[in-house]
Amino acid sequence: MAQGNGRAALVTGAARGIGRSIALRLADDGLDVAVNDLESMKGELDAVAEDISAKGVKSAAVVADVSDKGEVDGMVETVAGELGKLDVMVANAGIAQVKAILDVSPEDLDRMLAVNVRGVVLCCQAAARQMIEQGSGGKIIGAASIAAHKGFGLLGHYSASKFAVRGLTQAAAQEWAEHGITVNAYCPGIVDTAMWELIDEGIGDLQGGTAKKGEIMNQFVESLVALGRVQTPEDVASFVSYLASKDSDYMTGQSVMIDGGVMFS
Repeated sequence: MAQGNGRAALVTGAARGIGRSIALRLADDGLDVAVNDLESMKGELDAVAEDISAKGVKSAAVVADVSDKGEVDGMVETVAGELGKLDVMVANAGIAQVKAILDVSPEDLDRMLAVNVRGVVLCCQAAARQMIEQGSGGKIIGAASIAAHKGFGLLGHYSASKFAVRGLTQAAAQEWAEHGITVNAYCPGIVDTAMWELIDEGIGDLQGGTAKKGEIMNQFVESLVALGRVQTPEDVASFVSYLASKDSDYMTGQSVMIDGGVMFS
């Protein structure tokens, strides 16, 4: 049973995958944790909130579309009301799409940027305003990717969205430092989640559709990952735990690769 430490976090896109693992890890760390996702994910979202409550800390499940300013502002207000404050914002919600750049439609681009860029900006803004009002600083953590450090073919507009998150992280860290708010991002690699299943299937289809499920992902792992295994959501959550903790108080503006040795800097 987790011992509450009086801090409160909000994790977006937390019904499954990396977001779910982050939310559960922060609860294990003793934080009260609110989780967010879309209305279509409400059943899974409520289940995550129940799992958090079972750890002995406060929880809340808040449905909102992160690309909608009114819904994001309302979400942060609700969370601060239910949990008493907001100390940690994890802007995890994101989408991916496999397409050659020449085939990316304006609609494809708008949707990618709406979730992966506008969604992160809106969540960061709302969280920062709440933290500034509270006057006790805070941690803002965004979801980037190894694709924030290198653009990947067939993931061009996705890569562009993650480069944007990296730039936002650097700028926000400078602007909000005076308020005691640190801003960092985590950059996963090949993670065993529904998003990578989509990427695996999409690349397989573009290569003729002969690959079996998981085959493309395994090929990437074998050829790119130094540690030689696929990444788990828990691998990412462990690093986010550090970013959310006091141990990272002197770290800000960084988009750090946690990828098993795909990218090096």
